[in-house]
Amino acid sequence: MTQTLSERLGIDYPIFAFTHCRDVVVAVSKAGGIGVLGAVGFTPEQLKEELDWIDEHIGDRPYGVDIVIPQKYEGMGDMSPEELEAQLWKMIPPEHIDFAQKLLADAGVPEWPDGSKSMGLLGWTEATATPLLEEALKRPKCRLIANALGTPPADKIRRVQESGRLIGALCGRVKQAVAHKEAGLDFVVAQGGEGGGHTGDVGSMVLWPQIVDAIGDLPMLAAGGIGNGRQVAAAMALGAAGVWTGSLWLTVEEAHMEPAQKATLLKATSEDTVRSRSWTGKPCRMLRNEWTEAWERADTPEPLGMPLQGMVTSDGIRRTAVYASHGDCQKVAFNPCGQVIGQINEVESVRQVMFRLLDEYVEAVGKAGSLLPEV
Repeated sequence: MTQTLSERLGIDYPIFAFTHCRDVVVAVSKAGGIGVLGAVGFTPEQLKEELDWIDEHIGDRPYGVDIVIPQKYEGMGDMSPEELEAQLWKMIPPEHIDFAQKLLADAGVPEWPDGSKSMGLLGWTEATATPLLEEALKRPKCRLIANALGTPPADKIRRVQESGRLIGALCGRVKQAVAHKEAGLDFVVAQGGEGGGHTGDVGSMVLWPQIVDAIGDLPMLAAGGIGNGRQVAAAMALGAAGVWTGSLWLTVEEAHMEPAQKATLLKATSEDTVRSRSWTGKPCRMLRNEWTEAWERADTPEPLGMPLQGMVTSDGIRRTAVYASHGDCQKVAFNPCGQVIGQINEVESVRQVMFRLLDEYVEAVGKAGSLLPEV
């Protein structure tokens, strides 16, 4: 008998929680789902510290790690991270850095203590993501690897699977899902255009069943627009093997986030989000504010490609997160989230969210079943 994805991972419920917070990873996994830590913003040393903590607190529950190796990015080639970063800095016009810094200064966001203007080249490339992957593969409790942008390189797929772990990748188009299957991945995450972060422009209700039909028996996790149990039921009815959630966990009690930033998210409506290249260089759904609008004007610099734009804006990402309550920080803050943010209006614990999802799912399935005629 073929095992389900949940059985292969050893989890109780097919609820996958993408988050940058280690506490949320642990809480979701302990509640029967599986927490997946987004690693792109960490150095290998920082990721080691995060995973050490998770391993110590998660008990015998599994977790996952999400990395970012785009299929195409500026400076692709066989270079060390140091060589690649040096080459990429030469490709960045000074006016882009000056423009980003002016937006932060005008909003009254304090400078970083050491005066640096960038976090450097983050894990947006194969060269910088590979050390993060290597750190994750040292952890027996890490049972899942996901790539957030494109099909992972063949050698990475082989290495993860030979270690006994599952590997999958996100997609926003049918052809991307088919490419994932042809590459031999263990699952795909189909994210509709209403999802947060990097996403395409096809809505979930249209995208999910098309991808299920295209990839056959390969498990598909539904992402984009999952905020309650009714939406979980809809995803499962459309053929999903589980749900991949993100925005849902931004405002939970366990999430590490400054109160001002959390308040901004809690009061946001679904109409307040926009897909913008202003932070990473690729279309990414986030809250619209003066920062996103400034990069869209005809008289301002055009966002650069990935990872160049991220090198320009990484200072803003850290400063608006740490100094969220200073000045007019929220007018220029980086708040990636999906349209589902409009139905997230109160702070809950991870356990409360999990129980609510399950209760609402059962109720929705029961109600749908009661509407069917007897045969």
